[in-house]
Amino acid sequence: MMNKENVKQQILSYALLVLGSALFAIGDVMFVNPYHLAPGGVYGLANVFNALWGWKISLAGICMDIPLLIIGTIILGPKFGIKTIISVILIPVFTYILETWWGYAPLIHDGAFFDTELQSSLFFLDGEVQRYFMPDFFLNTIVSGLIYGVAIGVIFRAGATSGGSDIISMIIHKYTKISLGTLVMVVDSIISLTTLIAFEDIRLPIYSILLIYIEGKVIDLVVEGVKSYKTAFIVTDKIDEVRNFILKDLDRSGTVFAGSGLYQGAERKMIYVTLNRSDLVKLKANLRFLDPNAFVNVIESSEIMGNGFKALPTE
Repeated sequence: MMNKENVKQQILSYALLVLGSALFAIGDVMFVNPYHLAPGGVYGLANVFNALWGWKISLAGICMDIPLLIIGTIILGPKFGIKTIISVILIPVFTYILETWWGYAPLIHDGAFFDTELQSSLFFLDGEVQRYFMPDFFLNTIVSGLIYGVAIGVIFRAGATSGGSDIISMIIHKYTKISLGTLVMVVDSIISLTTLIAFEDIRLPIYSILLIYIEGKVIDLVVEGVKSYKTAFIVTDKIDEVRNFILKDLDRSGTVFAGSGLYQGAERKMIYVTLNRSDLVKLKANLRFLDPNAFVNVIESSEIMGNGFKALPTE
């Protein structure tokens, strides 16, 4: 039986799921689609289909997402929870609402709209009139990446995924053993390249890939937070002095390992400690006084959980 704290967490996670799905739809309909961008995923393809044949993004998206979800469940097993299923449903619902209410007009453009009978690669439909606009690709790409990144990051924080092309990557990974990260980049890049084939404009895949890069950085920021941690491995003969400095001056704890040197076999001790950026600077500044002969290896720590850091997940 869930306590009040767990109930609050569940309510928050579903609220985040709704928020992330709505933001994703806003980013796609108002920013990505009007510029004929395809930053990977099912909705990247849906944008191309919409521009070429006028298919609604929401319909094309869900018509690809649901079969992929079913195929993924058959091949990979029941990996996709109820929240992912809800996300797969919510995104096209919000997208449909925006398509109906807003249309496919860009929110960012450089110059006023104007009606013309001349052909152009960038347009949106307003009733039966084709209205063209002067694009501002760079600004639109940055804003699109920020919105997409926040949207997908929030969905991840809710404990769900957006499904889509990630499922294709997971299936290929199962049979090829190529890393999942590499496969996701390859699949998304191939989808981005469809814009070059469809519209014969080299700018579109370039801006789409730039959007993917910005999106990835923002996702990391939303999921992992802004704090940056470093893990230091310190091999020292002045173990007591270094330990006391970490405990008393930095107010941090760590772990001491005993080992032996590879060359001479002499017994050595090593301190393992995780610090934020400012504490690491203090440690390095004082190590030259505590033990000038210390050997230090500092590595980036993308996520730290446990006492004194981020709480362990409850589910």
